[in-house]
Amino acid sequence: MSGADYRAINHANWESRVRHHASSETYQLDRFRSDPSHMSDVVMFDLPRLGSVEGLDVVHLQCHIGTDTLSLARLGARVTGLDFSASALAVARELADTAGPTVEYVEADVFDAVEVLGSGRYDLVYTGIGALCWLPDVRRWASVVAELLRSNGELFIREGHPVLWAMDDPRPDGLIVLAFPYFETEGVPFSEPNTYVDHDEPLESPDIVHFNHGLAEIFNALRDADLEVTMFEEHDSVPWAALGDQMEHVGGGEYRLIDRPERLPATYTLRARKR
Repeated sequence: MSGADYRAINHANWESRVRHHASSETYQLDRFRSDPSHMSDVVMFDLPRLGSVEGLDVVHLQCHIGTDTLSLARLGARVTGLDFSASALAVARELADTAGPTVEYVEADVFDAVEVLGSGRYDLVYTGIGALCWLPDVRRWASVVAELLRSNGELFIREGHPVLWAMDDPRPDGLIVLAFPYFETEGVPFSEPNTYVDHDEPLESPDIVHFNHGLAEIFNALRDADLEVTMFEEHDSVPWAALGDQMEHVGGGEYRLIDRPERLPATYTLRARKR
């Protein structure tokens, strides 16, 4: 599949998700507007591993409607959010304008980030969960991250584990099985009429193309981009019910397998420093 094809398919899908996400209690936009101290569950999970970002220049790649981006700004960072969805950024800008503090938002593909933002500008590149799975080339992504960072700048990412991305929906007998590629391939097409929040109407553009990247592929891509991994943790929870009723909510927006959760590395957190 050509780059133009996968990008056009995924772009249409994300554009069709925006109105459902913006109106969902999952994203808590009204809470952000009414409570100036409110943070997203995703950033709250990240905080013990992220540490202080006060005074840092931060770019949030693939920022979507900006709840995590705004949370970073509320922690004292000077934040730029980048996303390829104009509709998502319209929601993000409105939220920042009404809830504050100021966030700069830029519409661009992640692979064009250096061209539109400039090189060596940031102390921290932040990537929220569910981002790498939309990108076909993890080495190209790592080189973009490295170019955006200043010397000794850092990458922070929490992402769905490649084992999770390789799993099919639970079978009728309750078994969960590996059905899709663990390693980077040309991408796997799916059609999903619903997004990960509750909504009544099906998505106008349900087709997507997913890409997986094995852990070794990610680590080697970072190393070859002169990014040194300084922290890596695997987690048994994920911030949505990725395997349906096989998972239970365990607080903080996180879901974990009900039966023997130690079986599944659901997500991971990684930090890396530019040499």
